[in-house]
Amino acid sequence: MIRINQLTLPVDHGEEAIKKKAAKLLKVDESAIGEIRIVHRSIDARKKPQLLFSYIVDVMLANSKREGTVIKKAANQNIRAEGFRPYAYPEHGTAEMKKRPVIIGAGPAGMFAALALSENGCAPILLEQGDAVEERTKRVEDFWKNGDEALDIRSNVQFGEGGAGTFSDGKLNTLVKDPSGRNGKVLSTFVEMGADPSILYDHAPHIGTDVLRGVVKNIRNRIIAGGGEVHFRTEVTKILEENGRVTGVMTADGAVIETDHVILSVGHSARDLFAELDRMKVFMEPKPFAVGLRIQHPQAQINKNQYGMEDAGKLGAAPYKVTAKTTSGRGVYSFCMCPGGMVVNASSEKGHLAVNGMSNFKRDSGIANSALIVAITPADFPEAGPLGGIAFQRSLEERAFALGGGKIPIQLYGDFAANRPTVALGDVDPVFCGGFSFANLRELMPEALNGAFLEGMEQFGRRIKGFDRADAVLAGIESRTSSPLRICRDESLQSSLKGLYPCGEGAGYAGGITSAAMDGLKVAEEIIKRYAAAE
Repeated sequence: MIRINQLTLPVDHGEEAIKKKAAKLLKVDESAIGEIRIVHRSIDARKKPQLLFSYIVDVMLANSKREGTVIKKAANQNIRAEGFRPYAYPEHGTAEMKKRPVIIGAGPAGMFAALALSENGCAPILLEQGDAVEERTKRVEDFWKNGDEALDIRSNVQFGEGGAGTFSDGKLNTLVKDPSGRNGKVLSTFVEMGADPSILYDHAPHIGTDVLRGVVKNIRNRIIAGGGEVHFRTEVTKILEENGRVTGVMTADGAVIETDHVILSVGHSARDLFAELDRMKVFMEPKPFAVGLRIQHPQAQINKNQYGMEDAGKLGAAPYKVTAKTTSGRGVYSFCMCPGGMVVNASSEKGHLAVNGMSNFKRDSGIANSALIVAITPADFPEAGPLGGIAFQRSLEERAFALGGGKIPIQLYGDFAANRPTVALGDVDPVFCGGFSFANLRELMPEALNGAFLEGMEQFGRRIKGFDRADAVLAGIESRTSSPLRICRDESLQSSLKGLYPCGEGAGYAGGITSAAMDGLKVAEEIIKRYAAAE
């Protein structure tokens, strides 16, 4: 196979253009090319408004024996031989699995762990405290319509089938190095389950919340077809142990499921279970994360800056990424940027309020939003120990709820900078899921974080024209950016309680849908490697 890097074409190119360009670079006739696979596609906007797609492609010649000769003749540093190794499950071990493995949490980590185990004859039992995605969606929409009184603390934007990522942009970016091919396994599975094939190669792939809900349902059905079980409205309240080893789990109704293996794939909002682990003295440690505010701009403004045109056409709504280092040493950066999206009330506890961003596959709301978050460390937490970050989150979320009177508190950036309450919107027409009310968000975060936020905004305004416009709309609090703790695990991926496998974002080992799913696969592989295949 031959890999071509930096194959560039105008963004409006036709279907046959890639093959034609590849043949030209390889100095062969088009008929010599048997198959082309797009590996990666990004947008080159350095000479906007002239925009290009930059591709990495793998070319299979009709006569594979000619590849070495063709590469040598092409004499191009961007053309080389390339091998391809698809993902494969590890070989089974020899031990007998006497009790079925239990997985707690049906987010990306839990679903992919369950999928891997079911496809290898391990018949996992997947327990989720929230609802199946169909019922969960109804509950979330009811909450957005009716507010805190309609909040179901077990099934909401944070909890339920698919995890918190189900009500997001459905981004699939990951910075995880992946020689194992797990990333490819995750993305190809998403495509098999209904996602757009472009996620296999786009530089910033996303599924979209509307499509992701169907994908999640299809993965569930695949798990069940493989011999797994999926139970909703089943909250695990205790992990049972004896002599330092897992023996089972107990659910809220008192039922006990005996098992030797518990994959703990809860999200970063599973605060009750984290408290139970702390009581059990499972080794955990606090970790840095970040908090901040959501900001909304007209999408046309972002398109103009990124692509040189307000209407991005087939390119779709433009994303952005900004980072800053402040004089205090705190980092400020954009997080979970949602082109053409909306800001959502993502609360999971009564009397507390958190926000997140979400967008559909088409990203067509007309408004761009992202979280602008400020780095914090355990030194900022109000109490020591692994649960200190949760206490910090809760204090901010309780304050946000009070500031907005139970609704999302919002403020124009100009008013935030001047430390005065907002009384009316400007020209930016924000998009929210859930009610909102005007407030002074300077009263929300500690002033040290406010100062860093303002300093970051000054820098971002110099990089993206109009980013610091006075009528940009802020909303808070964005507090669920990543897990505030890590459940420590050893080389076999088990915690200090043997048989307990922490994984995914909630356990502190992932930072989004894809990396969480990959970590779920990784943990499942450890179990597969130990046990014989079912007959």
